[in-house]
Amino acid sequence: MANFPEIRMRRLRRTEGLRKLFGETPRIELSDLIHPLFVVEGTGVKEEISSMPGIFRHSPDLLPGEVEEIAKLGISAVILFGIPKNKDEVGSGAHHPKGIVQKAIQVIKNTVPELVLVTDVCLCEYTNHGHCGAVIDGYVDNDKTLALLAEIAVSHGQAGADIVAPSDMMDGRVMAIRKSLDKNDLSLVPIISYAAKYASAFYGPFREAAESVPQFGDRLSYQMNPSNCREALREIKQDIVEGADVVMVKPALAYLDVIHKVRDTFNYPLAAYNVSGEYSMVKAAAGQGWLDERKTIMEILTSIKRAGADVIITYHAKEVAKWLK
Repeated sequence: MANFPEIRMRRLRRTEGLRKLFGETPRIELSDLIHPLFVVEGTGVKEEISSMPGIFRHSPDLLPGEVEEIAKLGISAVILFGIPKNKDEVGSGAHHPKGIVQKAIQVIKNTVPELVLVTDVCLCEYTNHGHCGAVIDGYVDNDKTLALLAEIAVSHGQAGADIVAPSDMMDGRVMAIRKSLDKNDLSLVPIISYAAKYASAFYGPFREAAESVPQFGDRLSYQMNPSNCREALREIKQDIVEGADVVMVKPALAYLDVIHKVRDTFNYPLAAYNVSGEYSMVKAAAGQGWLDERKTIMEILTSIKRAGADVIITYHAKEVAKWLK
């Protein structure tokens, strides 16, 4: 086999045209991205999240302007998180027909009906204890939570959501949601399952944004151990068997190896969540002049796609859309 100088690896890196022509990972496209939205009760509310510069909470009346801008930028999908005014032990506001997410769904669909609308299905934003399920004797009870999650998913589907995305990490929730959707004439509503969601330190800014900090304990008994990868493959397989249409790995950047193994193991649509902490770290470093923000963001998103993700949920979506245009 010939060696240097016969083989010169730099030949195909010499010009921009050559680098583009022989790039192995397809470039980031707007169709790859889902932009998160936070909606709160009230009117005239647009408040920036202090730990996530450039990301805002909106009240329903201001959502039309936001989603029109998103659509004009060419972003085709959003994922919606709701923050209610009142919280209780079982998160009853999550499935109320006039709840904050249900209102927001209708506003968005009346404004930009073609925008693909994904809704987060969980209880943490709606419970006064901040956990993702029903708490019995200080412990998050898996099976008692399933009926609540199914009710939330159905209420979102009836309000007009295109896709529901359970993020709670309860065992059996995909099956419970699928059965309830089908029973309520919502068999065409797909499920994106947060199938491998890790108990990560990278969620801090999101918990400020969604007001979902646990009031006691932690989420280690239901979210995954960051050291585990084989378990992630079991979680993915189980959710596929239960009826998930798309599976997700969250977070993305620290779990590229997991994304890659999921892609190699399952021929299934795969999403990855470029989470709040990953976003905020880039913003903080770029704000100090320590990183080239645009190059860093595009490198991160390319790495997530290279690892195998088909779809990326990212708070950078609007910025990337402007750059790609």
